[in-house]
Amino acid sequence: MIKNQSWILEDIHFCYTSTENACPKQIYSFAARVLMYIALCLLITLTVCGNLLVIIIISHFRQLHTPTNYLILSLAGADFLLGGFVMPPSMIRSVETCWYFGHFFCKFHTSTDIMLSLCSILHLAFISMDRFYAICFPLTYNAKITVDFIVKVIIIIWCSSAVYGFMMVFQLLLIRNTDFSYDQSLFCVGSCLVMHTQTTILISFLVGFVFPALVILAIYLKIFMVAQKQIKTIKETTDKTESSRKRERRSAKTLATVIGVYITCWMPFFLCSTLYPFVNNSIPALLIDILIWFAYMNSTCNPFIYAFFYNWFRKAVRIILFGNIFNGHSSLTKLYAD
Repeated sequence: MIKNQSWILEDIHFCYTSTENACPKQIYSFAARVLMYIALCLLITLTVCGNLLVIIIISHFRQLHTPTNYLILSLAGADFLLGGFVMPPSMIRSVETCWYFGHFFCKFHTSTDIMLSLCSILHLAFISMDRFYAICFPLTYNAKITVDFIVKVIIIIWCSSAVYGFMMVFQLLLIRNTDFSYDQSLFCVGSCLVMHTQTTILISFLVGFVFPALVILAIYLKIFMVAQKQIKTIKETTDKTESSRKRERRSAKTLATVIGVYITCWMPFFLCSTLYPFVNNSIPALLIDILIWFAYMNSTCNPFIYAFFYNWFRKAVRIILFGNIFNGHSSLTKLYAD
């Protein structure tokens, strides 16, 4: 047992006292553990409740049943699952510094984490494409981007994310079983580690972050240029058309903020995890853990971004808080002018 005089870390034991090759277990002080549990429980609660609110609002009010909002609804579903399913076991692992849920659930939990992370950025990529088409080709947008088309896109996003997420984990298992030069000491009993090879890390970084992020940034740069051109060239228009275009531009700005928050939250973790196998796995586990939770915060932020930018979101929240959502025909409430 290694003693530490810090008020944060008390000593180091093992995750399992009677199991061979058990992982070392860091035991934090009582005060540190309480603060960590309170902070992470608050984060999980905000994530679950905020995204559940988005799901309820878009599902209930018929005026919000648009292709873009269906993509936002699906994105909120991914964030809701991350907060309700992935984050609670991760919280216990972070505070207790051991994985106590078994090998199978470790694989399933990690696969789901990867799936939902990829699912989020693919949603953002398609949302950016949707906004590009709405602003750059407004006359053909309604004919091309239909609800049926978006539903098919959402199904493709979820299926491809699931295949990728679970494939990455089982690929790692294949590496562990066939590559005897691989450092097996990293897989002690009580750990839940994946993707520690250079190949899988690079694939994850490129496919799961770099390529979608570059596509998104390129599209929004084009949207910004087109929007600026429209502002300068279109002088005479009806109030209704102008109002509609203003709403489209506001929507693009809002979703650009969502994407900016996503990149800000996830980039540190992806960069750190990419460097991990190239520096002999020497990055402190505490730093990786902090970056993981910083990335999870992205799922917490999205509903608050909607609340800040969208008047219809705030109006819908007021309707829910005052119980008016249970009134007859509340789903037909006009949240914004057509």
